Amino acid sequence: MRKRLLITGSSLLLALGFFALPSFLDYRMNSTADRGPYQASAAAQALHRQLWIADLHDDALLWQRDPLQRHSYGHADLPRLLGGNVGLQVFAAVTKTPRGLNYTSNAADSDNITPLVIAQRWPRATWNSLLQRALYQSERLHQAERDSQGLLHIVRSREELRQTLARRNPEQPTLAAILATEGLHPLEGKLENVDTLFDAGYRIAGLTHFFDNELGGSAHGLVKGGLTPFGREVVKRLEQRHMLIDLAHASKPMIDDVLAMATRPLLVSHTGVAGTCPGPRNLSDEHLRRIAAGGGLIGIGYWDGAVCATSVDAIVKAIRYSVDLIGVEHVALGSDFDGTIHAPFDTSGLVLLTDGLLKAGFSAEQITAIMGGNVQRLLLQYLP
Repeated sequence: MRKRLLITGSSLLLALGFFALPSFLDYRMNSTADRGPYQASAAAQALHRQLWIADLHDDALLWQRDPLQRHSYGHADLPRLLGGNVGLQVFAAVTKTPRGLNYTSNAADSDNITPLVIAQRWPRATWNSLLQRALYQSERLHQAERDSQGLLHIVRSREELRQTLARRNPEQPTLAAILATEGLHPLEGKLENVDTLFDAGYRIAGLTHFFDNELGGSAHGLVKGGLTPFGREVVKRLEQRHMLIDLAHASKPMIDDVLAMATRPLLVSHTGVAGTCPGPRNLSDEHLRRIAAGGGLIGIGYWDGAVCATSVDAIVKAIRYSVDLIGVEHVALGSDFDGTIHAPFDTSGLVLLTDGLLKAGFSAEQITAIMGGNVQRLLLQYLP
């Protein structure tokens, strides 16, 4: 009997440890160099209060944190987003990452996310289906919208964005949210699943993540090729549905192929630039110029792989380089918050970035554009 009790007790402890692991990983992997409170100059604080801020990439939907409650770990939740004066947040659905994940070469035959979704007690349908994982993350955000008492609004069209902007009140700020995919492997090789994702509210589509998929090559994959025939069909379908295409994580040949066929502006939601931080995923001057020439936007990331340091100065340096190369109207923010990065601050500390831009000599008009105005302009023109 004692042996049976010991075995049962050990099994229970193992189970408890397994189900507690996601919160532990979230705490350890979504970290900040400075947890606040955040101090900035009086000029930065005054300007920051006037801004409408947009961030093109956050992975919070992957984690079991309640997005409506303030947390002492991770990078973003509704109270901290509103505290940082964020007006629009793009929430991306992560559905698969390879074991041994690295920036240079990853195969597609393993998956870190399966044990994570099981440990977080996601519906059984998500255990073996990448499409169902994307749909479940959409439902999580929609449930948060329903429970937010009017503070969170999912945007699916230009008209919904206009309405959200019209309702915005400095005395009672609200957050607009847009759904995006972190790679289109959730299509599961079926073109009709573009429509399934659209119907679930997705309006931005990243084509690849850390491995090559049915659409083509990742900057971190084995082959790193261009668009496949299926990928070309998907790009056409995305444009027909007025979904914005995101080239973050795409291989250089895939970027070239999409640029050659795209008829609408392209995004790179979270990236660095090779001019200040060489790296496998950071954009060359040529790609920066070509994306800008098509009216696209570059979301500058906050982590060391994007800007080669964990600091406001490094982010500002990448922004300055991009602005000087392609013009302020093509530069935006793409934090990669909650994407297992070590960031200099969480989303409530964005005033530090406003302060850094002011100190670097950017005008109030330029800062307004970079911090969100450029995203607002693009979305009002190119959402369905």
